[in-house]
Order: sequence, then C-alpha cells, then structure tokens
Amino acid sequence: MSAPAPVTWFEISGTDYAGLRSFYAELFGWTPQPVEGMEYALVDAAEGGVAGGIAGAGEGPGQAIFYIQVADPQAVLDQIEQRGGKTVVPVTVVPDMVTFAQFADPSGNVVGLVEG
Repeated sequence: MSAPAPVTWFEISGTDYAGLRSFYAELFGWTPQPVEGMEYALVDAAEGGVAGGIAGAGEGPGQAIFYIQVADPQAVLDQIEQRGGKTVVPVTVVPDMVTFAQFADPSGNVVGLVEG
C-alpha cells in the first residue's frame, strides 16, 4: 500500500433505530436522511468530518463501526485472514450505492472496508 488508507464512513446501529436517529440528531445537530425501504439513514459530514449512517440492528447487538477505503476489499480481506483476523461480512455490493465488507481484527474489534 503506497499511501495510508483513509477512514471515510461510519455506522452506528442498534435495536431502536428511530431512537438512535433522534438521539444523535438532538445531541449533535445531525439531520439523518432515511433511505427508502431500509432501516438506514445517511448522515452528512460536518465540516472536516466523516459522513456516515445510522442503522437498525434487528435483534443483533448495537455497534459503532468505522470504514476504511481500499481499492480491493477482497484482497484486503485475504491479507486480514493471513494476519489472524477474520471476515465478518464478505464483500457485499449494494447496487448503485456501495461495495463493502467487515472484518474482526485479532482482538475482536469489527471494522469495515469500503471500495473506493
């Protein structure tokens, strides 16, 4: 890798999707924009900040994940596996939106990859 890979996205998820949207909107002045047909809202980046999303977690645990932009998520997942990490979400394409994956580092922290 020639240059450091930037953090370009974050996601905060939980079982109370509507409550999370309200919590962060009121606390930080964010204006989450719901995505039609999904329990997901986009959050614009504040000046100098990183954009992200707020999501429903269904029955799963809530979590906060940051995403690192890479050219080839699968190649990076392969390197992660070789270094003791594991794939949590394989490379996934959301048409006309994003290509992403998630992994757990050797300590169990879940981090995302986004194709860029």
